[in-house]
Amino acid sequence: MSDDVTADVARIVATLPVADPDFLARVDEELPRLHGLFRTLYGDRDDSAERLASVVSLAARSWQERPPELKAHDHTREAEPTWFESERMLGGVCYVDRYAGGLRGIRDRIPYFQELGLTYLHLMPLFESPEGNSDGGYAVSSYRRVDPKLGTMAELKDLAADLREAGISLVVDFIFNHTSDEHEWARKAVTGDPRFDDFYLIYPDRTMPDAYERTTREIFPDDHPGSFVQLADGRWVWATFYHFQWDLNYANPAVFEAMAGEMLFLANQGVEVLRMDAVAFIWKRLGTPCESLPEAHLLLQAFNAVLRMAAPSLLFKSEAIVHPDEVSEYISPGECRLSYNPLQMALTWEALATRDGRMLQQALARRHALPAGTAWVNYVRSHDDIGWTFADEDAAELGIHGHSHRRFLNDFYVGRVDGSFAKGVPFQENPRTGDARIAGTTASLAGIETGDAGGEDRVVLAHALALSTGGIPLLYLGDEVAQLNDYAYLSDPAEAGDSRWVHRPRRVDGDVDRADASTPAGRVFARLSRLIDVRRATPEFAGNELIPFDAHVDAIVAFLRPGADGGVLVLANVSDHAASVDAVTLSGLASDTEDLVEGRRVSLHDGLEVAAHAVLWLRVTHRT
Repeated sequence: MSDDVTADVARIVATLPVADPDFLARVDEELPRLHGLFRTLYGDRDDSAERLASVVSLAARSWQERPPELKAHDHTREAEPTWFESERMLGGVCYVDRYAGGLRGIRDRIPYFQELGLTYLHLMPLFESPEGNSDGGYAVSSYRRVDPKLGTMAELKDLAADLREAGISLVVDFIFNHTSDEHEWARKAVTGDPRFDDFYLIYPDRTMPDAYERTTREIFPDDHPGSFVQLADGRWVWATFYHFQWDLNYANPAVFEAMAGEMLFLANQGVEVLRMDAVAFIWKRLGTPCESLPEAHLLLQAFNAVLRMAAPSLLFKSEAIVHPDEVSEYISPGECRLSYNPLQMALTWEALATRDGRMLQQALARRHALPAGTAWVNYVRSHDDIGWTFADEDAAELGIHGHSHRRFLNDFYVGRVDGSFAKGVPFQENPRTGDARIAGTTASLAGIETGDAGGEDRVVLAHALALSTGGIPLLYLGDEVAQLNDYAYLSDPAEAGDSRWVHRPRRVDGDVDRADASTPAGRVFARLSRLIDVRRATPEFAGNELIPFDAHVDAIVAFLRPGADGGVLVLANVSDHAASVDAVTLSGLASDTEDLVEGRRVSLHDGLEVAAHAVLWLRVTHRT
């Protein structure tokens, strides 16, 4: 460190109200990094040094307030920093109200979560938000108050403790690109409170909005054009998403401090993972798309440094639905240690539609690797829409035109293509550009709703890939019992304009009979439960390392999860017909293998036939 940095750090440390050696050791490690990040982000501001000292003092106070049981948990996690890479990891995600009525209902479901094998539970946005349309809770009016219809913050803290005792990490969304227009900060900014007049990007006329909108894109064109909406007094405020979601101005370090305080508060309630929403949009610069700018990464690194000081067991999970090259840029031990894997999700559906696994195979070979100490969160679908985020240049290598292929996939999954098995619904379809995304539950998209004979197999295949490619596999709760689309949203004025509600069904009262093998629900539950059990007993499925395996069959996606003298060979047939891998292709492997799912021996001596929509997990050894 330079002498001036050393002096700045020493001055800040000297003012801290904490003598705890563990905390001070983390400050010694993280503060020089945070100091450098602040200089880069805010060095041209007179209040930069003062604000940095205030942020570190905030972290010190948060550490003093951190409950002893969470400090003990910090030590446990620090002793096993890659705990999230275990083969025993399994995530679940749900809306609190739709799945369980409220936080008490979620606590009542803990035995079921344990039966299913969950070790990670993501509760969709549960904080106060506007009545009516709140973008599914992604318009936050308070980060410290739970929506009273769901419960209280005290109940959330108790739930976190119960989950932790059950071996389940609590995950919540941290919506930090924007707040709702009803947030206290937004109301004070509009009324001219000098403490908040720079918390949002508000302009007196269209001069600056017009300049920015020359290079930004419309995200929700059905709601409003461009990136700005007009206030009642004639001014314009930046709103990337819905008109009631106002973007925060992170060029103001006071916003950084305020949001760091909200993160630390949630960490002290027992939250273990913050899903960092819309990370690509958090920094604005004129003349750019205002997406995935370098400062967005610096902000995440700075927040990471603050949390490392005062809540070292908390992790960030990136939500960046952008070009695959940009997705990977958010993933590192110093930024987001976890990240959604939108490319694998989208290409799983692409493969099922085309009955061709080449694009998915290419992605696994080229874009799956991650830095040490990080992991993908692999999902079949989420609360959100499916967008086709593959790279056009990757598609072109396979003779596929990106734009027309996306149009085909959109048409396929809403049933506009002959041979489609899907029952999806378009989301934010733009007739001017032809852009759209897809909504639908896994069961409905895979063909169970239309009665297609391969529907159940496709549900299992998609989940088998998520379970076997590495990282944390994630279940949208309800998919394990093949819940179908819920069209009741069309009769609710607050939901009717957002087709994504079709795939957020309410849990069936009393549950479906998941033990009834005569129903799709029972059969899918039994098959997925078997896969989960096998994964938990298969150490090769820990971590992210994956070796592509060329089966020389377009319909088969194949890879090896390495282990001692071999590993687990995964073969997935995405087509509607059986496909054969010849003996020459398999000749580097010993002919005697074990089918882990079926619990039987399999010979590779004469090649291998993989049934339509089937997935094989074979423990193999290299031929000697």
